[in-house]
Amino acid sequence: MTVFHLLRHAQTSWNQLRRIQGQRDIPLAPEGELQAETWKHALQETPFTGALCSDLQRAVRTAQILIEGRDIPLERDHRLREQDWGVWVGKTIDEIRGEEGFEVRRQEQAAWDFRPREGESRKEVLERTRNALFAAAQRHPHGEILVISHLGVIKCLLNDLLKHSFLPEDGDPVKKYGLHSIVCKDGSLHLRNLNQRLP
Repeated sequence: MTVFHLLRHAQTSWNQLRRIQGQRDIPLAPEGELQAETWKHALQETPFTGALCSDLQRAVRTAQILIEGRDIPLERDHRLREQDWGVWVGKTIDEIRGEEGFEVRRQEQAAWDFRPREGESRKEVLERTRNALFAAAQRHPHGEILVISHLGVIKCLLNDLLKHSFLPEDGDPVKKYGLHSIVCKDGSLHLRNLNQRLP
């Protein structure tokens, strides 16, 4: 059995401006570095045996801070990158709604088939994310693995496990900066903990 502890990367300047990053490689903001240091202290008693992260620098740096001082290997996997938001990368949600309000509403009602123009669907994000975790579980069959990824990736994974519709009227069960635990056992993923609060 492998246990994965999932956490979104710490804040970037684009997070603070509410700009969509997608797969653009944006570094942590100074506030994000401090945020990750706070998480490091909160998680210091968690017995991680390994760490896995997206290959985008905001995830890599968050993971590096969290495991600093521990003898824990860090693996990077491009399959844990954020959803590709296509032509909407770099814009705020308000800008997109102002420019393409009808298209935004159409995509939101598409739920799991939500796909920004020239981007990637949530179903595609889910498939590559699951593949990344199954591969990691094979490498670490008895591991306790810290996973640093992105909000869109984590939402796809958890909403699938929760059998959530992804329709806006049904709300969002996933907290932005919660710690979530998933168990991989006998080739299946199971949710153990959702939205554990971090300082």
